Order: sequence, then structure tokens, then C-alpha cells
Amino acid sequence: MVMGYDARPPEEGAHPDLPSPEGEPSERVSQDEPLLAARVHRPSDLMRLLVGVLVIAVVIAIAAFAHGTTSGLEQDINKGAGGAPDVFVKIAGLVSSIAVLLVPVAFAIERLIKRDGLRIADGVLAAVLAHGVTLATDLWVAKAAPGTIQDALTQPATGGGLTDPVHNYLAPVIAYMTAVGMARRPRWRVSLWAVLLLDAFTMLVAGYTTAFSIILTVLIGWTVAYGTLYAVGSPNVRPTGQTLLAGLRRVGFRPVTALRAEGAGVPDSADSGDRGRRYIVTLEDGPPLDVTVVDREQQAHGFFYRVWRRITLRAITTRRSIVSLRQALEQEALLAYAAIAAGANAPKLIATSELGPDAVMLVYEHLGGRTLDSLDDKEITDDLVRSAWRQVKALQSRRIAHRRLAGDAILVDRSGKVILTDLRGGEIAAGDLILRMDIAQLLTTLGLRVGAERAVAGAVAVLGPDAIADCLPLLQPIALSRSTRATLRRLARERSKREREAVLEASEAAKRARAEANAGTTDLKPDRKSDRKIEKAEKQAEKRAIDEALDDAREEDLLAQIRQQVLLIRPQAPVEPVRLERIKPRTLISLIAGAVAAYFLLSQIARTPLSTISSADWRWVAAAVLFSALSYIAAAMSLLGFVPERVGFWRTVVAQVAGSFVKIVAPAAVGGVALNTRFLQRSGVRPGLAVASVGASQLFGLGAHILLLLAFGYLTGTEKSQSFTPSRTVIAGLLTVAVLVLVVTAIPFMRKFVSTRLRSLFAGVVPRMLDVLQRPLKLLTGIGGMLLLTGVFVLCLDASIRAFGHDSQGISYASVAVVFLAGNALGSAAPTPGGVGAVETALTLGLVAVGLPIEVATPAVLLYRLLTLWLPVLPGWLCFNWLTKRGAL
Repeated sequence: MVMGYDARPPEEGAHPDLPSPEGEPSERVSQDEPLLAARVHRPSDLMRLLVGVLVIAVVIAIAAFAHGTTSGLEQDINKGAGGAPDVFVKIAGLVSSIAVLLVPVAFAIERLIKRDGLRIADGVLAAVLAHGVTLATDLWVAKAAPGTIQDALTQPATGGGLTDPVHNYLAPVIAYMTAVGMARRPRWRVSLWAVLLLDAFTMLVAGYTTAFSIILTVLIGWTVAYGTLYAVGSPNVRPTGQTLLAGLRRVGFRPVTALRAEGAGVPDSADSGDRGRRYIVTLEDGPPLDVTVVDREQQAHGFFYRVWRRITLRAITTRRSIVSLRQALEQEALLAYAAIAAGANAPKLIATSELGPDAVMLVYEHLGGRTLDSLDDKEITDDLVRSAWRQVKALQSRRIAHRRLAGDAILVDRSGKVILTDLRGGEIAAGDLILRMDIAQLLTTLGLRVGAERAVAGAVAVLGPDAIADCLPLLQPIALSRSTRATLRRLARERSKREREAVLEASEAAKRARAEANAGTTDLKPDRKSDRKIEKAEKQAEKRAIDEALDDAREEDLLAQIRQQVLLIRPQAPVEPVRLERIKPRTLISLIAGAVAAYFLLSQIARTPLSTISSADWRWVAAAVLFSALSYIAAAMSLLGFVPERVGFWRTVVAQVAGSFVKIVAPAAVGGVALNTRFLQRSGVRPGLAVASVGASQLFGLGAHILLLLAFGYLTGTEKSQSFTPSRTVIAGLLTVAVLVLVVTAIPFMRKFVSTRLRSLFAGVVPRMLDVLQRPLKLLTGIGGMLLLTGVFVLCLDASIRAFGHDSQGISYASVAVVFLAGNALGSAAPTPGGVGAVETALTLGLVAVGLPIEVATPAVLLYRLLTLWLPVLPGWLCFNWLTKRGAL
């Protein structure tokens, strides 16, 4: 499509795409360019907002806890200001108070004359919001803030009372100044900052404010401005097609039209947001040009993803997350020249230029062709695969890494020549690890199109078997590009769906065959012994049929196929993955949550007197220990009740004890499920049925948990009233759940999301539940185990309370049950191992809410968690090792 536009209509009889009669290039081009968004939400604005909030929190914390420092600073300022001439202070105050309002008004008039009223509107909105924030802050400091904060932000006024904690006119002016973009206009910026500093100085010297008040005022104005800009969006300053044509003329070209290389409205891919917009430019004379335009908005695309990768991955595998436009221009130009010098086929760079302060362009010789992603499978021949590998070999001969050898970075022209594009993210003088990552990436990219065998064969033919074998430790998803990882995840979901459908079809076929066989034997005299033999044989036949169907449907993922192909050539090749992650996301979350939990526990322990612990009733402590031990028998019952196959009971109990160790190293909702699934598989239950059994147990447990919570909550609300009426809290909770259900069912996106997840869950769980329903004794065992598990935990918590509070607190079992069920739900949802921190907080607050003194609630919760979480760790570790040595895990 033709890019660029001009608001003026073309002259009559003149073609907009041809030179003007005077021989000068026409500035009129067809207005077919997709309209750019009028406003953009910049990640940099969000970052500044978060930084501002953090600094405000730090300033308030200093004011709250460093009272000596703040008071000493005020004394020093007052002592230094005492020598200032009173006349000078009054004149400076009068001038600054007038100028602080006149300068923004003058700037607004200047912007309105230049028809830039949207920026003024943004500034006014930011000023209004900043004024509201300052009023709220003043109210908070005056009514609810600690005395140390009030002392740091205010001081006695001459007429009585206190000065304002935050200045209601300075913060709006600063917010206005920041939102309208005065920082990009040096003269206006210097003028306004000089006025603001003069005004702050005069107020400080005159005793109308404090240093911390001024700092907080500036931070509030600055933070609110960037919050406003991120919320409503900043005016889009991305260059248009007309700006591009003007830039090309400045570097000596005579362009006629500019056509976008991509389709209109197609967003940039997930991991290539900083690649820029691409144009095909036709000239008055000479071949066309390929032009790439990079601007700040496009460069910021994917900023948070790159920051996260830099935090979690080792430094040698990541690039800088923030680069300037100048650095991006120089890097791409350097890589373009270096790639051609290395003998690789790459676009030839012929010119570069800036397009104003917020964009740059790179001009290449035009390359016709299609990307690897757009080719049909039959068009990707073995010669083309080897040609792609020869380009990588040329780059690696000069230690140049491409860093993103995805399908859209490999171009094939009309003659079949392979050209490597998108070199901006590359690296010169690259290390061995980065070069091996390039090989792993291209192996995966080609494997997705031509299969693992052909991809490996082409690589070995060009690079040799040793180079390909060395890349096996890098053949892991985290080493691949973001788009490639997304494709691999999609293929994995499709494989799982096919396997699930194959198992269900085999099961249904076996059941139909059994029904047909039974229909032909209805006239025979029933024999109980022979019936059991027939039933057992039929189940074995069904199991074999399902196993065969699963084996036929099972497919290995692409990375495993590539490894197998390489190992056929080099059996001794290393396959142990290289550790590329500096820290895993779950580990990072666990560390943060664990630190918060440790702080909470230590603070609770520090507030618990030793006399409280020494006066505990050890009979109730022994009872709590007994109830904690019974919980493992109940957990084994609740699991085996949903497993129709024969599994040893006491070995299952040992596995539940081993789960106490697993809970410490993984979140409770994850570790227990994984351990039970593995245990059932090693006990002879097929993998699909093991997952379905554990899923059925978890699903039934969730339903029982919710019903028990509602039931005990109802009883808690009625136990202190004459009428059997639930409490308002229970009614509010039920109404909240009902509203959430209505919202989920009313919104199509959420309804589809929930239904998809539930369908995948019920696909295996519902048939398993039907098998269990045919065995009443098993079902009774599972239900009884669920209820017994909840009961012994409630009794353990109640015994812990009675150990410190005896019987004088008057807390009912229903109240204890509600507190336990709510705390256990939070613990299962918390990402910390064993729910550390979340469970303690929920249980303590819940017990206090139902009337238990905090002096009793804190040690009771600590004792309960000691018995149910910490003390079983060592026995759990021993049981875990015992089961592992015997092949049960």
C-alpha cells in the first residue's frame, strides 16, 4: 500500500506519484498509510510512575523512622536562613509566587498558537489530579499519620496551627510542567525550574514549609504527571510516510512513493517489537529501496519482557534492555557491514539518517523475496536448508551472532538465494555460548518446517557433526526466541489433545465391546466366580487397548527428535542442558514471599513472651501431636478412595508423610499433586489414570472444602442468635460469589477461558469419577478420608488453642473450623512453600477476629504450624528417600 500523505489536494491534472512539472520531486503521495494511533502508552511512563511511588514511600519511611535526622535538618536550615535579609526574602517570594503561575500560562498560550492543545489538556488533567492527591495527603497527615511524619512535613505557623504538609499549588504546577513536555524545551524548562526553586527557597527561609514537604511536593507532582500520561496516553510522535520522504530527500534520494512492507494493522511479533517499520520506496530513477524506520515508541515495545529476561537469565545470554536510538542505529549499521564482510548474504546498507529527535531510518538496497515462514513446505528443499546453514557458517567464521534466527529473519529471493535479515539484535566478537545458541535456534526453526531429520542433516553437511553435537546442551526452550517458544507450546498442547482423544476413544471402544459381549451371555446361569474372572480379563483387555492407543498417539516433541538425530551421529555428545537461568521465576517469587513470611514469623515470635510458652498445657500439646499424626492416615484414605486399582495402604501413608518434605521445597498445591501422581504411577497405575485419580481427589476436595466453609460459616453466624439466621458476612460472601459467577458467564472471553479449562479437567476426571461411583466402598473411603482430614486438622488447631488459652476463651469448634478452612485455602493459593506466611497471617487474624486474644492466637498458630509443617520435615525426608530407593517415587 502507498505510504505517506499530504493534507493538501493535488493540483488539477497532476498525478500525485509523479514529479512536478518544474522537475522537483512531488510532496503529494496517496493517503493509503494505516492511521497511527493518536496516543500511545509508553512503558517508560509506567516505569517513572513506579519509581516515583517507590521514592515517595522511601521519603515517608525516612520521615517516620528517622525523626532525629529530620529534626536536625530543620534546625540546620532554620539556623542558616536566619541571616537572610528580610527584604530580599519578601521580594523573592512575591516575584516567585507571581512567576510560578505566569510561566505555565505563557507556555500554554504558545502551545495553543501552534495548535498543540492536546498537550495542554494533558497538563491541565495532571494538575487537577495532583491537586486532589495533595489535598488527600494533607488530610491524611493531619488526621491519621504518625506524629513523626507530621513533625517532618509541618512546622508551627506564625498565625497559629501548622503549615501545609504538601503545597497545593506547587505540585499541580510541577505535574502540569511534566505532562506538557517542557523537559524537551530547554528555555522553558530552565525558566520554570528557576522560578520553582526560588519559590521553594523563599518558603523554606520564611519558615512556611520544611525540606521534606518540598521534596514530597515535587515527587507527588512528578509521579502524578507520569501516571496521567500512562493512563491517557502520550501524543504519538512517530514519523509518518511524509516525514520519511522528506528524510530521504535530505540524504540525496528523489523518492516518489513509499509502500509498507507489512500488511496494515498487523502488530509486530512478540520478540521483534524493536525491528521498526519497513517500507519499499520507489525513486524517480534507479532501483527501489528498502527503508527501516525505528522510533522510540517501537523501540519500547517489549521493554518489560526484555527487563525480565535480563533479570532471570545469565548476563552472557542477554542483551541490554535499554538502548538509545543512536546506539540502535550504530549497532545495526555495524552488523550490516560486518555480515557482508564475513561473506554472508545480508542487506546492503547504503544510508542512515535521523528523522527528528525521536526516530532514525536505515536505507538498504531493495531485496525481493519471501520469508521462510511464508514458503510452502514443498518449496523448502534440502539445497535451501544447506544454503541457510552456509550463511550461519559465514557469520560464525567471524564470530558474529545473529541472536534471532527465526523464520521471518530468513529471506529467500526469486533465485533461491538465502539472505539473513534483522541483524539489529546481533553481536560481534560473540562468545562460544552465543554462537551455539544460534545453531540451536536455527535447528529448531528449520525443524519446525522440514522435520528434525532434514534439519540436522543439512546442519551436519555444512557445519560438521562436532559443531552440531556441541549445541545439544543449548537445545532448550529458554535458549530460543520468544516466537519459537510460543510455537513449541502450541504444538505441545495439540499433542496432548490428540493423546487425550486417543485414550478416550480406546476406552469407549473397549466399553462398547464389553457391552456387546455381555449382551450375548445374558441367558447363561450366573456364576459369581466366573463373573469376577471375566470382569478382570475385560479390564485387563481394556487397559491393554488404552495403552496401545496411547503408545500409537504419543509423539515426541521437536527438541527431543533433534537430540535423537544428533545422537545417532555422535552417541557420545553431551546432552545435559547448560544452566542459562540466573534464577527461576518461581524461585524469585518464593524468595520474596519467604522473606516477608520470615519477617512476619520473627515479629510474631518476638512479641510472644517466654512465660506464655512455659505455661502451655502439655496434655493439649500431646493431643495436638496425635491429631497431626492422624492427618496422614486421613490423607491416604482420601487419595485411595479415588483409585480403583489396588495400592498398598501403609505405603500410601508413608507417601503422605513424604509429602511433608515436598511441601517445604514447593508450593503446597503443586508439590503434593506431583508426589501423589508419581507415587500412583510407580504403584502400577497408568499415567493418564494416575493424573485423573489425583485430579478427582483434588476436585472433590475443593468442593468439600467450599461446602464445609459455607456450612461452618452458617453455623458461626447463628450460634450467638436465637433465630437460625446466617450472619451478614456469610450472606455477603455468597452474594459476592454469585456476582463473580455472573460476571464470568456474562463476559465471552472469561466464559471461554473457564469452559476450556474445565473441559480439559473433566475430560479425564469425570470418567474416573464414574469408575469410583461403581465401587461404593471406595467412594465411602474417599469421602470419609476428606472429612476426617478436615476434622483432625480442626482438632489439632483447637488443641493448640486450648494448650495456651485452656477452656476460658469460649471459641466454638465451628469458629475454629471456619478459620482453618479459610487459612488453608490461602495457603494452597500462596506461591510460597507450604504456604509459609500466608497461612500464619490468615490463621492469626482469623482467630483474633472470632474473639481470641492475640497473646493466645499467636503461640497457638505457631504451635499448630510447628506440628503440621515443620516437625514432619525430617520424617518426610526419611520417607521420601525410603520410597525413592524402593522405586516407589
